[in-house]
Amino acid sequence: MNGAQEAFQETVKTITILGKKISIDTATYIGIGVGIFFVCLILRKLFTKLIIAISLKINKKNKSQFNRKITEAFKGPVGTFFIVIGVYFAIIFLGKAFQYDLKKSILLKRILDSLIIILISKGFCNLTDEYSWIYEELSQKLNSKLDKIVFSFLAKMVKFIIITLTIIVVLSEWGYNVSGFVTGIGIGGAAIAFAAKDALANIIAGFMIIFDKPFSIGDYIRTSNVEGIVEGINFRSIKVRALDKSIIIEPNSTIANGTIVNLTRRNSRKLNFTIGLSYNTTKEQMQRCLYEIKEMLKKNKNITNDNMHVNFNEFADSSLNIVINCFTNTSDYTKYLKIKEDINFEIMTIVEKCGTSIAFPSTSIYFENPLIKKNETKED
Repeated sequence: MNGAQEAFQETVKTITILGKKISIDTATYIGIGVGIFFVCLILRKLFTKLIIAISLKINKKNKSQFNRKITEAFKGPVGTFFIVIGVYFAIIFLGKAFQYDLKKSILLKRILDSLIIILISKGFCNLTDEYSWIYEELSQKLNSKLDKIVFSFLAKMVKFIIITLTIIVVLSEWGYNVSGFVTGIGIGGAAIAFAAKDALANIIAGFMIIFDKPFSIGDYIRTSNVEGIVEGINFRSIKVRALDKSIIIEPNSTIANGTIVNLTRRNSRKLNFTIGLSYNTTKEQMQRCLYEIKEMLKKNKNITNDNMHVNFNEFADSSLNIVINCFTNTSDYTKYLKIKEDINFEIMTIVEKCGTSIAFPSTSIYFENPLIKKNETKED
């Protein structure tokens, strides 16, 4: 009991001493600091909307799209800035409460400056986002149609540069030798480049794909390794959605160094198939079938008349084969299948009309005469 009483008395004594040290001024400073923080926290959205509204009103007068887009890009960082300011002044007043002049604190100043630099960097990253109007403006200035792949790639490059510069500026703010750091990056870069030559090859290949533009996002492509719809491209690879809905990630260098077939950019699809008629088909029936099929294809609005071939091709094992080559006037796969289906039905009608039939694999067995006679003798 004595030990507990002594501990209690010691606690009361400590609280009493602290109470004497905390004067009315101290409590006031603490209240001001906490109050500033909560005011900035609660009213940050209101302050942000007010600043944005004033900025947009100014920009309406000069009708500058650039200024309006900057205002929108920095909307988020401005809101965060008010929280940072609230924390900063709260710390200043808390320092005064305990007789510390934190205004002269180099550490606090560096932290504040670093956070402001990062927020500005965030605003510029928002401004140069993948869907930013800047790339459309650039496309118009250069009189060149830049597709989604270019936008995506440029956005990643610009963000990488912004983040790199931000890191350098922040390091400089904290007193690091930036020139030595950059030199170190250059020396280390050579070693890294040698070790990461495959990664660099992919980056270079990515630039080749960007400027050659063999495909765009949304195109259906076929290479030696992949086939599907292009969904994205970055520094290292492209993302392809295969027919089975799986995602295939293929290195840029593999794509750039191989053959790329862009199926989306063709304006037609080829119909190439063989029809086998039975060996009971006569010459006249074959000629009539060929004529009717050609006429049917010529009248079909979905078939182009260029490079159309309908010919009696060969005597196969079980059929007399007709080869048909022609092109549809659409590259859409669903429409292509429908056109092919309709033509197949038409061909079935023509074959039936000509009095012949479609052949199927069959085998005929012939018995020699001596074998037949021997069987007849046994029956007698």
